[in-house]
Amino acid sequence: MFEDKKSDVCKISSNLNECDNKPHKPHVSIGKIYTKVPVVLAELTVQVNLDACIKFPKPVLEIKDVKKQIKIVQCRLLLPTNKLFIKGFVRKNIQYASPMTEPDCNIKTISSSINSLTVDVPFSCVTEIKHYLRKPVQPATNKRSEFDFLISESLPSGFPEKDEFLSSDLSQFHQNSTQYYNELPFCELVSSNIIEWDEAIDRSHLSKDAPIGEGVFTQLEEKMVVDITLKVLQNQQIRVSSTTNDDCDDDCDDYC
Repeated sequence: MFEDKKSDVCKISSNLNECDNKPHKPHVSIGKIYTKVPVVLAELTVQVNLDACIKFPKPVLEIKDVKKQIKIVQCRLLLPTNKLFIKGFVRKNIQYASPMTEPDCNIKTISSSINSLTVDVPFSCVTEIKHYLRKPVQPATNKRSEFDFLISESLPSGFPEKDEFLSSDLSQFHQNSTQYYNELPFCELVSSNIIEWDEAIDRSHLSKDAPIGEGVFTQLEEKMVVDITLKVLQNQQIRVSSTTNDDCDDDCDDYC
């Protein structure tokens, strides 16, 4: 019954027709307008040097392919300083051939299976932004202050009748507090470039029946130079000016 419903859904089809459209002129507010948009504070390339050791679950005869991807999990500009903290991983998917059987002494061949290993190589660093395209808006600090009111009370017996007790009321508490909700800078990943050098550190040759030079290993030492290009942004208020709502290009003469 389930298969029948599934087959009915696959039979549903629709005709793909071409749709007409016409340009629409948007309304533009006139004058000096304040808006809040992401502003690029800096664009920089950070270089990270990595050295890691990767262990394979199976003996590796040969590396077939390696796919790499940068994953940023933290990119934080620590205001009011210029220090940018970066933390992330290099995701590596390694496809490799692993021997299935011992080499055949008669025809000198090795049968292999293709396996895949995915590993995250972590990195973290701190860099200083030395050149800003636009200065960040520094965070405003919270304020808190206390205040009291004067009280005047009669003194108990033992004091002159003309005297009064002047002080603040300890049974009351008064405070003025101000809290600011500042805009936190954030990052965007633009591009990355990875140069790597890998070398097996425990490679051993196969038996004498194997082809010349063949061997397997389970540990790989890799060195990487990672260049990461980032944009550091912050939401800021800016002012734009619009003088007219009637400007058109030649392409929109027919609907101006």
